[in-house]
Amino acid sequence: MANGEAGRPKKDIDWKQFEEMCHIQCTEVEIAAIFGVHIDTLIEKCKEHYGKTFSEVFAEKREGGRCSLRRAQWKSAIDSNNAIMQIFLGKNMLGQADKQEIDLKSETTVELSFDELKSKAKALLE
Repeated sequence: MANGEAGRPKKDIDWKQFEEMCHIQCTEVEIAAIFGVHIDTLIEKCKEHYGKTFSEVFAEKREGGRCSLRRAQWKSAIDSNNAIMQIFLGKNMLGQADKQEIDLKSETTVELSFDELKSKAKALLE
């Protein structure tokens, strides 16, 4: 090569774009594909840039995406008066649930002698 180095040309990673991709929870395969590098290269570059593993960096950066999503959900629920989002957040964050109470108590009493019960059971099995 002209610069005296052997091998493939170095690929640069746009770290801001990398972090945005972590925010929206892209997989490492997807991130590597976007930057045109092998997964092992992406992992190595994360270690060089952040001093941490890809998994550690991804776990930190994806939290920003979760916060953004939560903020958007709250905004939709409150500002837009979005009833569906209000119900969703109520169920998932406040423990609310749709409840249907069914009374299984019956006032009807059935009295059978043992012989009658045995006879009915025998008839069912035949």
